Amino acid sequence: MCSFVAGAAAASLVLWGVADASSGASPKRLVGVGRNGELVYGADAQGNCIPDFSHCGYMGGGVAIPDAPVKRTLAPVSGTGDDTARIQAEIDAVAALPPDEKTGLRGAVLLKRGVYRVSGTLRIAASGVVLRGEGQHLQGTLLAATGTDKRSLIVVQGPSGPRDAGGKHDKVVDAYVPVGARSFALESTDGLKVGDGVFVRRHGNAKWIHEIGMDRIESRPEYPASTKQWEPFSLDFERAITAIDGPRVTVDVPIVCAIEAQWGGGEVFVHNGGDRIEQVGIEHLRCHSQFNERVTDSEGGPTYPADEDHCETLISMDNVANAWVRNVTAKYLSHACVNLGRGCTFVTAQDSACLAMVSKLTGGRRSVFSIAGQMCLVQRCYTSTARHGFAVDSRVCGPNAFVDCLAADEHGSSEPHHCWSVGGLFDNVRADIAIQDRQYWGSGHGWAGANYVVWNCEGKLVCQKPPTAQNYAIGFVGTKDGGAWPRPDGHWESTGRHVQPRSLYYTQLRNRLGLKAVQQVAAPAQFRGPIYTILAGTLSK
Repeated sequence: MCSFVAGAAAASLVLWGVADASSGASPKRLVGVGRNGELVYGADAQGNCIPDFSHCGYMGGGVAIPDAPVKRTLAPVSGTGDDTARIQAEIDAVAALPPDEKTGLRGAVLLKRGVYRVSGTLRIAASGVVLRGEGQHLQGTLLAATGTDKRSLIVVQGPSGPRDAGGKHDKVVDAYVPVGARSFALESTDGLKVGDGVFVRRHGNAKWIHEIGMDRIESRPEYPASTKQWEPFSLDFERAITAIDGPRVTVDVPIVCAIEAQWGGGEVFVHNGGDRIEQVGIEHLRCHSQFNERVTDSEGGPTYPADEDHCETLISMDNVANAWVRNVTAKYLSHACVNLGRGCTFVTAQDSACLAMVSKLTGGRRSVFSIAGQMCLVQRCYTSTARHGFAVDSRVCGPNAFVDCLAADEHGSSEPHHCWSVGGLFDNVRADIAIQDRQYWGSGHGWAGANYVVWNCEGKLVCQKPPTAQNYAIGFVGTKDGGAWPRPDGHWESTGRHVQPRSLYYTQLRNRLGLKAVQQVAAPAQFRGPIYTILAGTLSK
């Protein structure tokens, strides 16, 4: 089912992120570009193939982020007072406005260039609200995170994500639903209809846990009691039904972890839609966190600033759909620039940076662009001094994608962090990346990621094959690392030489939605050129 995907009309395309069409695809390659510019996919014996990641991002990919009309404007005031309440009042005023019937936007709060002192947390809890500054550069809008509270400076959060609607659960009757599939058979489709929001639940029983070795994780030598063996768990893929044909249903976004009868099978059930907020954004501003410069550490090496009693995260989002962060820069934080919670879907974070982090160099810190939701996209972002610059949380149901990103001065690796997160893409990311069995690290992180694709990346890479799944390193240039524990290699293809197309994400997007969709989200004019040089030079000022 994955051997061929029809694409848009052939067009020789020279656009940031999309390569020219080649004359054909080698049958040995898992993904190639055919004569008409369409992608040609190879599948393994079970039908597993590289999934389509182009659904990741705002509005399902290929849709330009809107410019909300300014409805409230605030200017900085001189002095040493706190601006938290002033800014929050403007956010609340816009939240009280009626949304536009077509766009869902209420409007933007514009913070004029200058310095705003924020000792608390700014909260957006209504759809259609945008917080906008006048630039992420030093002469733009600066939020100075003051005080010693460990907190997120901006929280964007709806009341709840989707939950089981309480109806029937229809069992998947296919013995094996491969990675990349969008359709499968159910024991009954009665009561289901096109347009329904559903969960596709993939079970993982005790037999499967044993098969992948996660009931036999080594104990941490210094703290043996801290290592937890895995228990059976399920993955709930949030999808929408696009077609029903007898017992078969088709969903909008591919499944990115195989559903197998022997490991517990799967089921489909309608969800209640939740109570997310939508059409919200944070854009064009900068944050510097106050910290105590006298607090330092060395970890046996050079001394570095290690104060932890200050702002942790610039932007935390949860229970949010079709939202964005763009053109923000953060400095001196301890944990994250953008943290996307489990209730996030179709969120884009782009053209943003996190610099000069301040914390101890240990666990639970410096995971800068972090994803726990589904169908989220981080593109053209830059980090320095991170532990995990581009990270995915535990048991995350993809797809999710990092595209054209750079991590400098790293203290760790970009990665799925623990406990079987599935279906992630690292596309043209320059960073140390690790997709591996982490065994007793943490509290028993074990197999951190499955069915991940590393495409045309550079740096240092661990790419291991977990039992019952696969990980893919295609077009990687850099140092191949064996990992912390010896495990079988994943699929390595064209090691030491980049492949065409340059970007898997943008090419999949073009094939699905056409050239215009790529133009809507590809790099703006200031990014034309070598992406890594420009990220480091433009976003770090």
